[in-house]
Amino acid sequence: MSDFERRLRYFFADRGATDDIYRLSPDASTREYFRISWQGQTAIACVYPEQFVASEQSYLDVTKLFEANGLPVARIYDFDEALGVIVQEDLGDTILRDAFEQISCEDREGFIDEAINLIARIQLATESAYQTNSIAGRLKFDVEKLLWELNFFREHYFETLRHRPLSVSANAAIEQEFLELCRELETRASVLCHRDFHAANLMIDRNNDLRMIDHQDARIGTATYDLVSLLLDRITELPSPDWLSEKRRLLIEERVGLGLPRLDEEDLSYEFRMQTIQRCLKATGTFSYQSVNRRKTYFLPFIKPMFEIVLRATQNLDRFPVLQEVVSSELYRADA
Repeated sequence: MSDFERRLRYFFADRGATDDIYRLSPDASTREYFRISWQGQTAIACVYPEQFVASEQSYLDVTKLFEANGLPVARIYDFDEALGVIVQEDLGDTILRDAFEQISCEDREGFIDEAINLIARIQLATESAYQTNSIAGRLKFDVEKLLWELNFFREHYFETLRHRPLSVSANAAIEQEFLELCRELETRASVLCHRDFHAANLMIDRNNDLRMIDHQDARIGTATYDLVSLLLDRITELPSPDWLSEKRRLLIEERVGLGLPRLDEEDLSYEFRMQTIQRCLKATGTFSYQSVNRRKTYFLPFIKPMFEIVLRATQNLDRFPVLQEVVSSELYRADA
């Protein structure tokens, strides 16, 4: 019995509840999830690696913020700080990413558009995050955070996965380009973001509506951060520029429909490409780390498309020549 399950059983024993539990498979998480019997229905128990303090627990905090702003997240039923357990609403088993493989193209587009509406609604909650002093309003995609993610990519793609670190000169040059990218993205960080908004973190509930999960890392970022995550995470084929333009325009209109300021389409496209570079390299670092250190090799096929979309973005921007050269070299190796 794992320590996670042991603590969950202690949680049940303390409440005189049933210990009918079924372990669920996590994705790239350090937490473990279980479906449990709870007061005549099922619920999901999330067990953290260690104990927490409720007032400082980001999942509890962000759930409260999102619920207060009418965003569709699972309700919290109970929690135990010392055991590191949170019990929440069971949203079922239908993950949007899995549903994409079974539904029509028309339905797929409908869910993507519904998700873009959710992105706009998250951004509408920005002021609430500040006013309530939410953890999400106190965290930001600043230079330090953005650069940490890019350095994570450098370490785990080139060293952990490929075992061939960049040369000293390439490292120094690409570090300057990363710093330039991160400084600019920080100046554009002004709205609330889910931070991990992709189809594996969206559920289709019993009413066929989208519900969000894994929102504990919400923070202030760019208007395009969640959109890049939704449209470009774990792709196997590059989406067309026209399709991406259509989805960017939809975000603009969804924001306007909620009373938010209209964003300039050309400027949003520019920001989208900048954010694409940072977010997709960050994802490549995660795929590399998970594949090697946690043996989740199913992430490996997504690395090449990430490099392809990063290269396309840098070429469209006509910027970051060192990064272009490095990515082109990796793609050449992949095709050789």
